[in-house]
Amino acid sequence: MKHLEKVNYKGFIIPIIVGLIFWFTTPIRPAGVTVQAWHMLAIFLATIMGCIFKPLPIAATTLIGYTLTIFLGLAPIKDVVVKGHTVDASALSAFSNSAAWLIAMAFMLSRGIIKTGLGKRIAFYFIEWFGHKSLGLGYAVAAIDLVVSPATPSNTARAGGIVFPLVESLAENFGSKPNDLSRKKMGSFLTFVEFHANLITSMLFLTAMAPNLVAVELAKALGVNITWIGWFEATCVPAILALIIVPFIIYKMYGPEIKETPNAKEWAGAELKKMGKLTVPEIWMAGIFLLTLVLWMLSSSIQLDATLIAFISMSLLLLTGVLSNDDFLSEKGGWNVLVWLSILVYMANRLTKFGFIKWLSETISKSVGHDSWIMVLIILGILLFYTHYLFASATAHNTAMYGPFLAVALSAGAPKMAAAMFLAMFSAIMASTTHYANGPASVLAGSGYVEQGEWWKMNFILGLFYIIFFIVFGLGWMKLIGLW
Repeated sequence: MKHLEKVNYKGFIIPIIVGLIFWFTTPIRPAGVTVQAWHMLAIFLATIMGCIFKPLPIAATTLIGYTLTIFLGLAPIKDVVVKGHTVDASALSAFSNSAAWLIAMAFMLSRGIIKTGLGKRIAFYFIEWFGHKSLGLGYAVAAIDLVVSPATPSNTARAGGIVFPLVESLAENFGSKPNDLSRKKMGSFLTFVEFHANLITSMLFLTAMAPNLVAVELAKALGVNITWIGWFEATCVPAILALIIVPFIIYKMYGPEIKETPNAKEWAGAELKKMGKLTVPEIWMAGIFLLTLVLWMLSSSIQLDATLIAFISMSLLLLTGVLSNDDFLSEKGGWNVLVWLSILVYMANRLTKFGFIKWLSETISKSVGHDSWIMVLIILGILLFYTHYLFASATAHNTAMYGPFLAVALSAGAPKMAAAMFLAMFSAIMASTTHYANGPASVLAGSGYVEQGEWWKMNFILGLFYIIFFIVFGLGWMKLIGLW
């Protein structure tokens, strides 16, 4: 007997209330905001609330918001042409978003790394090399996340599908179990290190986290063009320094009971023996992965678009048989992000088109003043960080606040690239707040290795570290390379 799919109808209550309140307060909207802009804001905020309360998965939720945008006349279903010129592109143009396609194809690369076992082999090598002491194991976990992050745009999949299973295996090898006092032998330390390594690598590469692409598209709407290599140049030194420093801080603050770990090297070596020699699929996957990274790094010099490079890589994976057509079609994560990322960015761009973002940035600018663009930028970064306590999704948070905050920074006189990348850094580190801050937090905080009170307390301390560190070294590094 067939049944209806489960829908969390209660989850619609707050999004609908928020949408209706804004829609019906149109007559008393602020001066300078058009009716279209206010109506678009109502649908946009309702959609963002839907992404937070999740009556349906995020792709389905955004699709409903997208449908309402068209149905209520806020976007045309066909191109609007006046005197031979397109004055408003079709709503279907949302799905021509190159950033969304880039991230979708990167998901396919990630699937290849997991399917071939290449990610697991890399992980075992790092454990074998660095696993003599518990701190070394912490750095091995960080290194595993670092190596696979450029081609793993789902930081949740990276944490939960690649790294955490290895953390669990390692913890069990030392008799460390979740929801038990033995968790502090090893599991707690490694789990918390993985969360923060994941957070930092998500910042390091443009393709390491889907919300990064939201930032790129919103920045583009404000005249700031960020390339793959441009992103990496701005983040590489502060992010890598943080990746070196943070595991050591965690070791001192939340170190494992077991300090010496000679068994880890033996365990990793035994697992590598079980895997045997590199297989042909792994060799092809490694070659295509390295080729993709090199082309992304050279994309500006060789005039090759990053999205096209991702399509080339995907084609090579199919041609070599690393991935099958079924793999391609069944990569739900990639197709899911293509839908919601395209729609959310399109809706945010409609707010820009209708003048709402300009009005909002001018209003906020007046309240924060123009005495110093650096002070304005720092205030905005701190606000972005701490308002994440109200969000359970970096995507929803970035879509709602990154564009307006960047607009305010630019109107205060901040250099375009420096402002965009500084706020992008804070869009990653803001996950250092709660156990529901992002997907990896939900997976790792829910593992039973770190208690919720410990999670909040230690993240609060590390959050303060991140804020100071990236104000000093983030802005300092961008000054050194000439971004301001």
